[in-house]
Amino acid sequence: MSLEETLKLADKIVFEKTGQHLDDLQKAVLQGTLKRKKYRQIAEDFNYSESCIRGVGAELWQIFSEELGEIVTKSNFRSAMERFHNSNILNLAQDVVVSDSFNICGETRHPSDTPNSHQPNQKTSHPRQPATPHQDLSEMPELGNFYNRTTELKTLATLILQQHCRLIALTGIIGIGKTTLAVKLIQQIKDHFDYVIWRSLETSPTFAEFQADLLQFFSESQPQNSLENTQKPLPLIKYLQKYRCLVVLDEIHHLFSSGELAGKYKPGYEEYECFFKQIEKLSHESCFLLIGWEQPIKLPQLKSKKTPIPILQLTGLDIASAREILRDYGLAEIDNWEKLIHHYQGNPLWLKSVATQIQELGENLIELLPDDAILLPEDLKDTLQQQSDRLSETEKQILELLAMKSQPISLVQLLETTEISPSDLLNTLQSLCRRSIIEKQDNLYSVPPVVREYSSSFFG
Repeated sequence: MSLEETLKLADKIVFEKTGQHLDDLQKAVLQGTLKRKKYRQIAEDFNYSESCIRGVGAELWQIFSEELGEIVTKSNFRSAMERFHNSNILNLAQDVVVSDSFNICGETRHPSDTPNSHQPNQKTSHPRQPATPHQDLSEMPELGNFYNRTTELKTLATLILQQHCRLIALTGIIGIGKTTLAVKLIQQIKDHFDYVIWRSLETSPTFAEFQADLLQFFSESQPQNSLENTQKPLPLIKYLQKYRCLVVLDEIHHLFSSGELAGKYKPGYEEYECFFKQIEKLSHESCFLLIGWEQPIKLPQLKSKKTPIPILQLTGLDIASAREILRDYGLAEIDNWEKLIHHYQGNPLWLKSVATQIQELGENLIELLPDDAILLPEDLKDTLQQQSDRLSETEKQILELLAMKSQPISLVQLLETTEISPSDLLNTLQSLCRRSIIEKQDNLYSVPPVVREYSSSFFG
């Protein structure tokens, strides 16, 4: 199909869907796409902002995806239109062959007069098969119970699908629900991508191992008759530029050193840092979602006004959602359920742990304890121990100091109390905040009740 023929067919599809013909801006986006121009080039050609052009493109790809029965993106628009055009021609030819009657040498016959023919008024159905995105979600956990995260889901979906962010970090303290949120998100948006892959970094793969794994996934998904199969596989970044890919890296904290400030790469793992810089700076429409207790320490340094890197630090569930957990454990009607949620900061894992203990020992257990009592079941201690083991020595010192204070403490008070240099103190506080182990509000620092209770017994 020529460019003019493709645009004419696109106009017909849009008109049938919306009742409106393509406007000048929509035509400009499609023309630029067919000429393999980037959004930035199209924007410059027609004196529009790149975000405006991307928005118009996103609306068009959604219309074509719905009408063509396959996921249509900027990268596969021409080939999708070709398939649709050829499918219509094939269906038209088949409709003629299996029509109710046909004429041979001047005599009329019915399909029923010929052996193995179709019955009258029946047509062979050849529905268009949607293009199946290549997905490897074998390492993605099952969703299980999902408690309302509407705002966070919407934020992430907007960042990925509309703002086309290339690199996103989803962080938060252990048990807060990062992975669960990501699973729910992937279930909702995975079909918008050509390739989707979920990988856990729990085994701390080297960058060479990680890159080989992704290259194998991409290369095995290529068509068997593709010329690329006879050539050297593309570099990883080229796949990300050629296709729209969504790559989820869970438990990214396993790439970082224990006993250091948050987000410092282990020796020999610095190649990941270079790769993430490449992902952020080069032009492509793929997205990496990094999930973990810590974000890479140099990730914020990549930020700029043109290419912001969103870092979503997940906090606890709201009261209504957290109460759903207690309801699931039969504790929704205890007298001080709201205080229980507050003590455990709406952390789903922590609430489930303490709810299980209360349920097993009797609901009246909570009524027999002082109002400020914090229960620490053994499984909760184990999860807190995992995060505590990653702290540097200065972090442990500051955490112990803060845990002894019943009230939030200012930076000035901390400087007066500790012998740690101001520079090291600020770096330490920043690291503890990034780990979500301490809280900062109005320039005052404090330790959440559960962490304080654990720290008291650990350091005590």
